[in-house]
Parts: sequence; structure tokens; C-alpha cells
Amino acid sequence: MGREVLAVLLADKTYSKVICVGRRALPLQHPKLVQHTVDFKAVAPFTALSHVDDVFIALGTTIKVAGSQTAFRAVDFEAVVALARAAHAQGATKLGVVSAMGADPKSTIFYNRVKGEMEEALSLLGFKRLVVVRPSMLAGDREATGQASRLGERLALALTRTLNPLIPVNYRSVQAQDVAHALVNAVKTSKTGTVRLLSGALQGAASR
Repeated sequence: MGREVLAVLLADKTYSKVICVGRRALPLQHPKLVQHTVDFKAVAPFTALSHVDDVFIALGTTIKVAGSQTAFRAVDFEAVVALARAAHAQGATKLGVVSAMGADPKSTIFYNRVKGEMEEALSLLGFKRLVVVRPSMLAGDREATGQASRLGERLALALTRTLNPLIPVNYRSVQAQDVAHALVNAVKTSKTGTVRLLSGALQGAASR
């Protein structure tokens, strides 16, 4: 998901410089791109962050990949909030973040609860504009974007493609490109305050 957002930003003439912060360097070069590789386990991993105007966060993992609920929370909550806080300290006034359908700080489901707590924490940081997109399952080739292929997701996507007309629009699979375009466009155009876009509103954003 992060690579899709990055691609949209690099193609957008609104942005003259794009600073990418991640756990590993991307095999990508672009005149506008500046990459910073950080250790999320460091006490203050984002101290080298320079002045920014808008910040986009698409950090995320799974409990299986992370190894434990604690490790998952360290990425999907702690690292996300730390990056947002550092960007705000460097002048950012607008924040766009990728969350998930079902995010709810009171949820009994751990994944949804962490996502909800993350959204809640970001809303308290003082950004003039906060855009949260909540995509359903992401469609597309994960391996082509450097992400691990997940058997469960492949099977679920195959099933949802068959049953798509019967599935509520917010729970249909959505293309990562649509999520990225919707996020960037909303950060650029939304009014002051918090905007939450559910998955149905993201569908087809890349072609709009």
C-alpha cells in the first residue's frame, strides 16, 4: 500500500519533494524522492525528519509477520503515531493515513481495536486536516509490490470476485491504486477537520 501512495505522490505536480521513511530502502530513484531508512525499534526513529507540509502514512503489518500482538502494535500503533507526531513537529498540518474497515477502539477484535486506537491517537495530535481511509481487503498482485503473498487473502479474493454483486460495497475488495488516489486527493481537497472514507467511497478513485 505504501508503494502505491508513493507512486501517486511522485506523479503529482503539487508536490516538489517527497520524503519516504521506511524500514528498508526501495529500489527506486526519482528526482523528487528522498529516502530515509529507520529502525522502528529505536527510541526516537524519526529525529532526522526535515520540514514537511503534508504527511501520508501507510505503515502496517500482520500479527503473523510481526510475530506477536505486541510486535504488531509496535508498528500499526506506536510507529504510526510516532511518525505523525514527528511530522507535526516539523510543520505538517495535513495528515492522511491508511487504516482498515472495522477500526474501532472498543472492538473486541485485537486488529480492529489497534486500528481504532491509532485513529483516535492521531486525532489528538493537532493536525488541521486528518484524512483516514478504511479500505476493505486489497486486491492486486502483492508480490509485484514487494509484499508477501498470503494464501488466505488469495482464496478470499477469489471468493469475493465471484460473489461481488452480493457483497455490500464497503466490504468488496478494493484496488490499492484506488485507495492511494483517494487518500492523496482527500488530503489535498478536504476541509479542516477529520474525514473518514470507507472502502466503498474509494472504489474507482484512480480513474476519477
